[in-house]
Amino acid sequence: MKTITINVSEPVYAEFKAASKSSGRPVSELIREAMELYRAERLQPVGSLGGFSPRSVGKVYRPLASGDDLLDEMLAHNS
Repeated sequence: MKTITINVSEPVYAEFKAASKSSGRPVSELIREAMELYRAERLQPVGSLGGFSPRSVGKVYRPLASGDDLLDEMLAHNS
């Protein structure tokens, strides 16, 4: 594990200290957890929709018509 030094505002550190006290976990552990959450949500590349398999969501109630919302625009971009 890499040791780092960070500067945080007093109010932010006070919140981490309070959370540390109430959870019985060290402040450093809470900060590592927050950093991991940030990394997973913001730094990890998001895959393309092409990697997903189609899923059935039930029966079709009515076929799409050419005047349906955004259909013309979507078809125009694909051609």
